[in-house]
Amino acid sequence: MKPEFVDANVFIRLITNDDPVKAEKCYQLFQAAEKRKIILTTNESILAEVVYILSSRALYGLKPVRIKSLLLPLINLKSLQLDRKREFLLALEIYAQKSIDFEDSLAAARMHFDKIAVIYSYDRHFDKLPGVKRIEP
Repeated sequence: MKPEFVDANVFIRLITNDDPVKAEKCYQLFQAAEKRKIILTTNESILAEVVYILSSRALYGLKPVRIKSLLLPLINLKSLQLDRKREFLLALEIYAQKSIDFEDSLAAARMHFDKIAVIYSYDRHFDKLPGVKRIEP
């Protein structure tokens, strides 16, 4: 069975239920995946977009901990393929615990798995992360 790609707006409709008809269809899609009738795939940039939209004050304004709790069950579906899934899950954890930008949480997770300790950055929130040394160029 070949995977089928899921875009950010499908995650958004399901999570927010801002359009009940579309939300129900998205729910059915993920139910089919959970029952292994289909295989879904997405990528890190799509999920970063989902986090960005959900956290946007102009749109939904959800807190990092809430975003994590809403995304986790979807990401953990065995029939959802995602390259570097463990890395994404760690980034979600960092994002929820440390309240740093999600994109920077992704960088920190990549650093962790690649055993990189130094980051060149002007973003001081990296200083919150144990095992990360931030250097300003």
